[in-house]
Amino acid sequence: MKAPRVTLDQWRTLQAVVDHSGFAQAAEALHRSQSSVSYTVARMQEQLGVPLLRIDGRKAVLTEAGEVLLRRSRHLVKQASQLEELAHHMEQGWEAEVRLVVDAAYPTANLVRALSAFMPQSRGCRVRLREEVLSGVEEVLREGSADLAISSLDLTGYLGMELSEVDFIAVAHPEHPLHRLQRTISFQDLESQMQVVIRDSGRLQPRDVGWLGAEQRWTVGSLSTARTFVSSGLGFAWLPQHVISRELQEGLLKPLPMEQGGIRKPRFYLYSNKDRVLGPATQILIELIKNFDNAALDAPFAAPLSAN
Repeated sequence: MKAPRVTLDQWRTLQAVVDHSGFAQAAEALHRSQSSVSYTVARMQEQLGVPLLRIDGRKAVLTEAGEVLLRRSRHLVKQASQLEELAHHMEQGWEAEVRLVVDAAYPTANLVRALSAFMPQSRGCRVRLREEVLSGVEEVLREGSADLAISSLDLTGYLGMELSEVDFIAVAHPEHPLHRLQRTISFQDLESQMQVVIRDSGRLQPRDVGWLGAEQRWTVGSLSTARTFVSSGLGFAWLPQHVISRELQEGLLKPLPMEQGGIRKPRFYLYSNKDRVLGPATQILIELIKNFDNAALDAPFAAPLSAN
């Protein structure tokens, strides 16, 4: 790639001439001599081979080409300043990136609120978010590919910070054979029906959490696929309430009237990589995740679901 002929300092000088309405004013703002500013702009035009300014009366104004180039240069100068600022923060121990792995069943709305609040405090720190299912979260954390992890599993050797419980509801389409029984449903009733199960994304020791041992079982790769299958009448499943709230309201899904176990309430935990020192950005994100998780707990409860 060809090296740029014009420097960032030259673009800054041109911006100052335009923003301060003249060479003398720009020189004062930049703490430079007027002749230095004039030479810098003249040299720029020579290097680019395009006139940037034209004289209108006693005033220098931008040409059409100058307007386009100046507008683009503002983004360039701003990015360069942000890059220098990021380097300064990194020198002070501020991370360039926080890697967060989350079980797909954890409420996305909580994360959106936490990350939205994190942005103005991030100082350029990026967040790399990864979704896994069940033991997939644990594997990513243990292999060192994540700084933070949100999981419903009790991870041996890690101290997790308690987050909220998530309601998993046993549901099926209103016309499913289980609803046609028109009575309380037992586990024996479920064993003869198709169960839709979410695949554990872990490779080493995948788990069959929630599977009842039914002879008919479809395993899918995501909660959204399971929701689509079950709301179309293909089997039953335990699905997070926050994932299927619209289908419940629209009558595409209906809670199964179970004798017991119709609602499961796994608690989620926030874990950190114990082999890394937590930087300031990671600590801020931890507090925000906890705060917005607690805020969701304190929010007014929805009306209880009816199985009838």
